[in-house]
Parts: sequence; structure tokens; C-alpha cells
Amino acid sequence: MEQTQQLRPKVALICHADDSLNREGLAQWLASWADVVGIVAIQEPARRARQRIRREIKRVGWRRFLDVVAFRIYSKVYQARSDQQWEQQKLQLLQTQYGSLPNNITTLMTDSPNSAAAQEFLEQRQPDFVIARCKTLLAERIYSIPPAGTFVMHPGICPRYRNAHGVFWALANDDAEHAGMTLLKIDRGVDTGPVFGYFRCEMDPLAESHIVIQHRTVFDNLPAIESRLRQILAGTATPLDTHSEPSGEWGQPWLTAYLRYRSRESKRRRALPSVGTRPAISH
Repeated sequence: MEQTQQLRPKVALICHADDSLNREGLAQWLASWADVVGIVAIQEPARRARQRIRREIKRVGWRRFLDVVAFRIYSKVYQARSDQQWEQQKLQLLQTQYGSLPNNITTLMTDSPNSAAAQEFLEQRQPDFVIARCKTLLAERIYSIPPAGTFVMHPGICPRYRNAHGVFWALANDDAEHAGMTLLKIDRGVDTGPVFGYFRCEMDPLAESHIVIQHRTVFDNLPAIESRLRQILAGTATPLDTHSEPSGEWGQPWLTAYLRYRSRESKRRRALPSVGTRPAISH
């Protein structure tokens, strides 16, 4: 029994305080095979959202930013309810499968994962590795704390779809082969670290939002992700060679891009009723 306990790695989770699918569901999965030594829960102040808005306007300009706002409104009206229902159902399934979290897990509430409090919290708990499920880029003094590294499950196939909403942009570009998740180790760049695997899922881009699809690239592949993380911790995993792959940074979804890919997929579905899903793949 003691030997089995020693084989359990120590992990810390960084996520948003209001993201129950990760704060509870992903943590339950982690606790099934590792010792969750702490959770850093981010309560972002309003200024953080304003900073993201300014960055996006600088990146795409005011006219295109209105396209971004239009998609947000569309998503809130037509997709948010079903997305929330899917998340609640998935959370219930995860709790049934993995059980409740241990009562002794300490949670730090902070306005930033790069705060001095977050750094002290992680240093005190000495995790072997960290899983970061947050929108904020981590400072090196944070992501370098665990000896095995800090890992993200990036919604997009890197380096082709770096930064934000890679699943959406793969679908918008008629590139469903690259609508997946990348398990990578954080470095100083934006999703430029060593890649340890790609994970995909069956999808229906007409019936499911890109939010649900990007969730499924993670939660439909938890056993395979656990296996890969164990290999990394054991030192037997080799990063994939991505140097020959195209690289690009993407941003917030546009309503015009969404409507184009919806129209394209609808026409394709009418012509070929059997097309619309892809098998789950990881490597």
C-alpha cells in the first residue's frame, strides 16, 4: 500500500474559479491517479477583460472587433444554454466515474496565477507537475516551479493553431483534421513549448458548438492523456517534431467566419449525409 502511494505524482491545478468543469471535474480525474496538492482558482478582476478587449482591437481593428462582438451575442443567444447543459451533464458523469474530491485539498483564491501569493502557494506545495487551464499566460517564475514542468491542454493543434480558439479556426478554415487539443509543456512563448501529443474527438460541427468540441477533445481523451502524462513524468515521452509545421496565432471567433463554415457544412451534409464526424485520434 505504501509503495503504491509513493507512485502517485503530486499535481497542482490552475483554473478559473467559476469554471466548475475544470475546477471540479478535471480535478476529480487528476485525484483518481495523482495527489492533488493544491488548486489555484483565479477570480479575474474586470480590468483583465478590458485588457483583453484592447489587445484584440489592436490585433484585428475596430471593424473586425465588431464581428467578434456579433459572434459573442450570437453565441449567448443561440449556443450558451446548450453548452451549459452539456457541461453540467459532463460534470455529473465525471463525478460518477471518479468520485468527489478529497476534503483536504487546499484552494488558493487569487486574481492572477502570476501573483506573489500563487507563487508562494505552489512553492510550498512542491508539485511534481502543474496543469494550467486558464486564459492568462504564466510567468516563468510560476511555470518553472514544478520539476517536471507545467502543462496546458491547448484547444488547437499547435503550432498551426496557437493562442485562442484553435478549434473554431480549424473548423472555419475547413481544416477539421486539425480541430483538436495539444498537450504541451509551457515555455516563454505563446503555445510554443514542446508538444507531447495531439488529441481529437468525434464531432458534429453543425450540432455542437466549438466550445463543446474543444471540451470533448480533453474530456473524451482522459485515459490517453493520463497515460501520456505518466510517460512524461517517467522520462519516457519524446516531444513531437513540429519544426516543419506552419505556425500561426489566432484570436477571437468572428460571426462572419462562423456563418461561412455553417453554410459550407450544411451544403456538405446535404450532399453527403454520412459526413460530419471524425474518429478520435491521439499520437
